[in-house]
Amino acid sequence: MQTEKLRLDKYLWAIRVFKTRTQAAAACEAGKVKMNGASVKAARTVAIGDQYDVKTEARRWKIEVTGLLYNRVQYTEAIKYYVDITPEEDKQYNQRVAASFYTGKRPSKIGRPTKRERRNLDEFMEGEE
Repeated sequence: MQTEKLRLDKYLWAIRVFKTRTQAAAACEAGKVKMNGASVKAARTVAIGDQYDVKTEARRWKIEVTGLLYNRVQYTEAIKYYVDITPEEDKQYNQRVAASFYTGKRPSKIGRPTKRERRNLDEFMEGEE
């Protein structure tokens, strides 16, 4: 194991809470990462046993550090370095947010007319002239 200090933003990125280290640092600066109820900075040194409350776009996390991870690894490896101790009510909140996620697709039968409907409209409009 390395003996160098591990920054909080790098740790959150390595355990795959955030997609990029920049996002992790921005979340720290915006006060979305807390330890004992107080916001923490991205440069804070992570220690085993620390507990953090993290608020991301998708969900709220409460994690306990069980190991120091210096580089990003696949999810199955990353989950060995923390324990997810998120309360049940926050897990329910996460599912509500996911259910209302906008995919960008239009509901069927709503919006632009089909080719057949367009032809019928054109015939109808020609008949009125």
